[in-house]
Amino acid sequence: MCRLLGVVTRDPMRLVDSLTALIEPFTKLACEHSDGWGIAAWRPDGELALAKDVIPAHTSPAYAAVTTGPATDAALLHIRMASAGLAVDERNTHPFTAGTLAFAHNGDFLPTDAIDDLIDPDLLAGAAGDTDSERYFLRILTLMRETDPVDAVALAAADIRARAGIGSLNCLLLTQDALYAYAEEDPESEVSRRRGPDFFRLRYRVQDDRVVVASSGIPQATADWSVLPYRQVLEVRRTDLRLSTHVVHVGLAAGR
Repeated sequence: MCRLLGVVTRDPMRLVDSLTALIEPFTKLACEHSDGWGIAAWRPDGELALAKDVIPAHTSPAYAAVTTGPATDAALLHIRMASAGLAVDERNTHPFTAGTLAFAHNGDFLPTDAIDDLIDPDLLAGAAGDTDSERYFLRILTLMRETDPVDAVALAAADIRARAGIGSLNCLLLTQDALYAYAEEDPESEVSRRRGPDFFRLRYRVQDDRVVVASSGIPQATADWSVLPYRQVLEVRRTDLRLSTHVVHVGLAAGR
């Protein structure tokens, strides 16, 4: 399984500054989650920058350069533990991107092709790799052709839930306007039973000048961390850090 970290700040900052005490323990998780890393970040010039590698984050000079280098006001970070049978190569390394969108997933579902017929053919034909996670993103992209990111994330998760066995559908979606987070797991999955009830929890912390969303494994014991309830979408706006949570009723998405 993988680990996720997202941050939105009021002003552009280096990731080592915006994530302060979190970046070191997050990076150390790559000792176990060692199948590569990726970072998508909005640059002050308005470009979405993407960096990724297949070596562990804690040994990667490129990872150190990104986290200590250019300033950003919104970023998502992913360190990977590849699911069994999926290749460790850059094609399968998160985040996946499309234009101004970046996506990362923590979890798995089987069969991997469970939602292929729900993905627009042109998007499916353009898949870079063979992961379930990229299919999740492609289903979101398909839905975003007709609806907003909040509904697209929640409805894509519902599609997967209806057709596949899931471990977790936790994800982060970064757009020009906001960072979105979604949390869901199957508590009876093999990973959940083996790793415990906290393993797939997503939490978020709101401060005056930043909002952070993180998976477990880094310090989150203080009262200023809140649990993102399952099957809700957290939205953090880039312009003003406005925070909102959405409950999407499947089949009635427009009425949320």
